[in-house]
Amino acid sequence: MSNILARFAKDESGATAIEYGLIAGLIAVVIISAISSVGTRLVTKFNAVANNLT
Repeated sequence: MSNILARFAKDESGATAIEYGLIAGLIAVVIISAISSVGTRLVTKFNAVANNLT
């Protein structure tokens, strides 16, 4: 029984998958925030152009 617990304690394969998941989540948050910021700036610019045309 102690041999099984020792092998379980040394197994790090699940930790690696969790780390990759956290990194992917962080990258997704950064991409979403960047796209949101660029989208807001584009809307402002297009509204300024539309107002100058009228």
